[in-house]
Amino acid sequence: MTRTARDLLRTTTTRLAPDPRSNPLVPRIAQGTAPRSALAALALEQSWVIPADRRAFLHLAERSLVTAPEAAAFFRSLAEGEALAEELLPSLAQACGVDETAAASYEPLAGCQAYPAYVAWLSLNGSPADVVLALTANFSAWGGYCATIAKALRAHHGFTDEACAFFDFFADPSPELDEKAVTAVQAGLDTGQLNESLAHGYGRLLQLYEAMFWSTLGHLPS
Repeated sequence: MTRTARDLLRTTTTRLAPDPRSNPLVPRIAQGTAPRSALAALALEQSWVIPADRRAFLHLAERSLVTAPEAAAFFRSLAEGEALAEELLPSLAQACGVDETAAASYEPLAGCQAYPAYVAWLSLNGSPADVVLALTANFSAWGGYCATIAKALRAHHGFTDEACAFFDFFADPSPELDEKAVTAVQAGLDTGQLNESLAHGYGRLLQLYEAMFWSTLGHLPS
């Protein structure tokens, strides 16, 4: 039986699902026991991650334009989403008690910035279809984390909808983006440009670097 892109995306996402124990912070946020300092660090780290990922996605779109236009469309949508998310970060940071002085003087943590560094590596070295598959599998876990955080910030900290909008944005499903991922992966399968083994390896590292992100924040001193 010919394997379809939907089948491959579904099975890859399942295989790469993170170990629930790999994220020490989100359960604490869900319970209302995470310190405000950890929430502030989360917002500040994202202020570095989001623009870096946006530039990486733009580079991937440019690289893909001729040989993998379906992937280019997917990466352009990702870049546009990161630009929108960046606009939502100031309200989150303000709700977490971060002022302009604190934001300007903040030094990002290596354990949190390993993820965008690897995304940048993929933008230079990864085959477009492989990267689409790896990223889409990773986004499933990230969206779930964001949904949990948005709910908890409202329930335990009284955050407004505006303050939670960053997490709401990533928590909300995007059928249009999902379809672009399916189209790009299917094109990769049809043209022989997708290497399932490499894509799985990329996705595995993305999940490990994301786990490092949460672990770093989860073990910060209160």
